[in-house]
Amino acid sequence: APWHIKNKMLNARLSDELRSKYGIKTIRVRKGDSVKIVRGEYAGVEGKVTSVDIKTGRITVEGVFRENVKGEQVPVKIHASKVVVISLNLDDKMRKEMLESKIKRVEVVK
Repeated sequence: APWHIKNKMLNARLSDELRSKYGIKTIRVRKGDSVKIVRGEYAGVEGKVTSVDIKTGRITVEGVFRENVKGEQVPVKIHASKVVVISLNLDDKMRKEMLESKIKRVEVVK
């Protein structure tokens, strides 16, 4: 798929608190977001996103490692749909403005 479509495949669900605050269900995962893994071997683990791979649609989470054949610790790549975003990285001005505009739209509808 083209990059602009693969980028949209990196959306993850928001936690219930964030969902009620911003009025949206999913958001594009970004480096620095705090997430909780909800599926697979590492379910229940919480940590910050350390990298996002657009090509494979997977992310790496702080503290989630496995041992490779050489015995080294290797970060595990987890699909973005298998995590829930707990807190957002709002360092980016554009992302903050986008979320604030969505809050205003939700308030107008209610």
